Amino acid sequence: MELYEIERALIKRYRTKLYVPFVKAINDFDMIKDGDKIAVCISGGKDGFTLAKLFQELHRHGKKEFDLVFLVMDPGYNEANLKLLKENAEKLGIPINIKGSEIFSITEQEENPCYLCARMRRGFLYKAAQDLGCNKIALGHHMNDVIETTMLNILYAGCFKTMMPKLRSKNFEGMEVIRPMYYIKEKDIITYMKYAEIETMQCGCRIASRDLDSKRAEVKALIAKLKKDNPIIEKHIFKATLNVNLDCVLGWEYNDEKFNFLDFYNESKKSDDD
Repeated sequence: MELYEIERALIKRYRTKLYVPFVKAINDFDMIKDGDKIAVCISGGKDGFTLAKLFQELHRHGKKEFDLVFLVMDPGYNEANLKLLKENAEKLGIPINIKGSEIFSITEQEENPCYLCARMRRGFLYKAAQDLGCNKIALGHHMNDVIETTMLNILYAGCFKTMMPKLRSKNFEGMEVIRPMYYIKEKDIITYMKYAEIETMQCGCRIASRDLDSKRAEVKALIAKLKKDNPIIEKHIFKATLNVNLDCVLGWEYNDEKFNFLDFYNESKKSDDD
């Protein structure tokens, strides 16, 4: 398929499923300001490539003035995966900037490799983006990632915590992470990549090949099972992250300070009759 057709599809065929929710998330969460230089992070999968194409479209026709860098971190991909990544980037017209690392060789020996890999990748991306003069990194997390992260924290961490649409870095001054595909469903990303005739890799490590276990895969399977009985279960989980009632939780944390409902019990107007 020609590049022109792939790009046109974003504002025509897939406008309501991809481009509209992309712009809506950016506006709702005030993700981009004039003068920003954003490192769009691409790992070689469907999410990063879709994010890159959406950003290219926004850069051409959006109202904000900002610069883009398309940053690829090679954590230790094999030769075939790296070749596929480069070919896909070329076909999609994305000028990638590749930075190498040894993250896979380090994390695959750990008990929780996915968690450690994510943390190491984030730090590496922040540093690489900062060296390129960027003040923000954009990640390709979508609505299903938000839902799965929420459930992971409830089931395995014992806390109600979700994936935020943007965050300031604690370790890299002036840097911020944004997630503009926050409202986009994974199935629509998959459909777009199939339309563009792009065959992408997974994350490229042994976990993606199912040689090691992944809690996220377990949660994804659980949600799929629940969805058979309740087709809108994902919508409800996502909505719950926007609808937390502090009158009905036992404890919460804000700015690294912990609070308990008893701290405000005598001030509360909530009663058993409500």
